[in-house]
Amino acid sequence: MPEFFDSVKGFGVTFRQMFKKVDTVEYPEVKRPTAPRFHGRHQLNRWPDGLEKCIGCELCAWACPADAIYVEGADNTAEERYSPGERYGRVYQINYLRCILCGLCIEACPTRALTMTNEYELADDSRESLIWTKEQLVAPLQPGMEAPPHPMRLGEDEEDYYRLGAMLAASQADTGERNPVEEGPVQDWPVQGQDGSARQGDVQ
Repeated sequence: MPEFFDSVKGFGVTFRQMFKKVDTVEYPEVKRPTAPRFHGRHQLNRWPDGLEKCIGCELCAWACPADAIYVEGADNTAEERYSPGERYGRVYQINYLRCILCGLCIEACPTRALTMTNEYELADDSRESLIWTKEQLVAPLQPGMEAPPHPMRLGEDEEDYYRLGAMLAASQADTGERNPVEEGPVQDWPVQGQDGSARQGDVQ
């Protein structure tokens, strides 16, 4: 077959799309649901007693290919405890001017503190407004949670928290329960949905 026909075949997809009906969505009046595993706005999750999962290790910042994450860790004390570990994320910022929403940061997180929601409306006319702080990223308190700082309620040390998370994940695997909202096996922690409501499905 002459090489000329190779170029023609390459345009086959283009020509087929030309005659298809254009699917127009009247956004923002009409909002099409995102895919279950959509990579949207980040969220910093909590343990069931309200303590933060973030331990300020900065692995997410190191994993970010766009250098969009800035973390400052600080030590927990007996009087002020924000996470079950020795440290917590005192400062946490994500620069959405740089972020490419690749998800490498959530893969690097050792405590599954950072996950991604289905929220995608991040546009703004101010550069400063696109640098999200910890206060904007941290998950809202759900019923039964206590705002930190406070002592650990679910065990004597951080290992008890991680064992609890593993037990809940194992129980869900045994019963066949799984929510595909986030990537990977699911824990039973509340995660904020696109409409602001709570949903189940923190990454494990």
